[in-house]
Amino acid sequence: MDTPELLARLDKAERRPDALALRARVRGLLGYRPGDTVLDVGCGGGTAVAEMRAEGARAVGFDIDPVMLQTARDRHPESEFAMADANSLLLPDGAARGYRAERVFHAIREPERALAEAHRVLAPGGRLVLVGQDWDAFMIAADDTELTRTLVHANARAMPDPSAPRRQPELLRAAGFTGIEAEGAMAVFTDDTAVPMLTGLASRARDAGALSPRQAEKWVAEQRARAVSGRLFLAIPYLLVSADRT
Repeated sequence: MDTPELLARLDKAERRPDALALRARVRGLLGYRPGDTVLDVGCGGGTAVAEMRAEGARAVGFDIDPVMLQTARDRHPESEFAMADANSLLLPDGAARGYRAERVFHAIREPERALAEAHRVLAPGGRLVLVGQDWDAFMIAADDTELTRTLVHANARAMPDPSAPRRQPELLRAAGFTGIEAEGAMAVFTDDTAVPMLTGLASRARDAGALSPRQAEKWVAEQRARAVSGRLFLAIPYLLVSADRT
């Protein structure tokens, strides 16, 4: 998926009530105060950075995609954005009071390094919140359940760490964090806004050889028909993992 297409999908997803509630919950878990420096690693178009800044934080967004960063700067010129990898944030030790990363760690090949870097840049008393989906646990209504299961697992296998949230509590402990807590959230789609996402899942499974072109085409056609008839169902489980930097 190219960056403009991803941005278009993110824009739609970020306006959903459940996405608004999720970001609000993350802000509450971070517990920052006005003037605190809070980092958003993998900031995308900068929505969360702008929301935290509106609450008085000095919010800084990081991303490795130059198109994403330019979009964030264009949309939110009053906020701070920089290009940086999660493994090297180019900040002094203890520079931040908060660290958030949403839908990022499934794409990180060495989460231990990224969490060690998060621990380094957070000041004692700082807070970290990670939000991630479990790619192996997508729930999709379809006529052919076995084929759909194959499609879901093929997409999971394409991710560096598809079930990242499952391991984060133990990785955070190993990185020196304390007060680790986890809670769940669910994004549920029942209309045609999910069709581009489902089409993307089918295309990746086809490209990986898990589905034939004909199977992928037929599966997407069924999902489009389900959307028209009100039978579409896609549920994506998320885990929010929070921790303290002591």
